[in-house]
Amino acid sequence: MRRYLCDVCGYIYDERLGDPDGGIAPGTRMEDIPDDWVCPECGATKAAFILITDE
Repeated sequence: MRRYLCDVCGYIYDERLGDPDGGIAPGTRMEDIPDDWVCPECGATKAAFILITDE
């Protein structure tokens, strides 16, 4: 499972946790989230999220 950072506000989408309030079940991969989903913190589009790497 991966984590993604909202490049606008810093919110982290964790695939393990999903976004239940936004209708995204725990375990949902980023690529499986509908394109019209937005950041629950700032409303940025899905395109604003970048993969967090452990480098």
